[in-house]
Amino acid sequence: MLKWLDIPPVWLLAAAVLAWVQGTYYPLGFSFGGVWADFLGGILVGGGILLMLLAFVEMRKHRTTIIPHRDADTMVQSGIFSRTRNPIYLGDVLVLAGLVLRFDAVLALPLVPLLLWLLERRFVIPEEHRLRIKFRANFARYCQKTRRWI
Repeated sequence: MLKWLDIPPVWLLAAAVLAWVQGTYYPLGFSFGGVWADFLGGILVGGGILLMLLAFVEMRKHRTTIIPHRDADTMVQSGIFSRTRNPIYLGDVLVLAGLVLRFDAVLALPLVPLLLWLLERRFVIPEEHRLRIKFRANFARYCQKTRRWI
């Protein structure tokens, strides 16, 4: 049961709830300043969701798992994966950054780099280790031509 709770959407949801609580109940007089923050927040949330959808479609096309902690059947290098090795995790971070702006949760801004760090340590590094073992030279070439984030 706990393994199913240790997935990126749960961490994203927890950070988003913290940001919402901070912005709603504890603004402490801080604000990003209205319309531009809402607009930029919407762009970031939409961009993050788009990245996740593009990655999901590409992984389904190659019939490999999207579930962390599982071994991939195929190393996907096409589509959005030709631009970033971790579009879903990047999408999670963009969604949180956008929500922080939309919730006007200035003091929750440190949650964004904290989520990035957590995703990298708990998911990205172990996944890349499994890919490195399974796909060896192919994964090394992929790492040389495609950055981890952007």
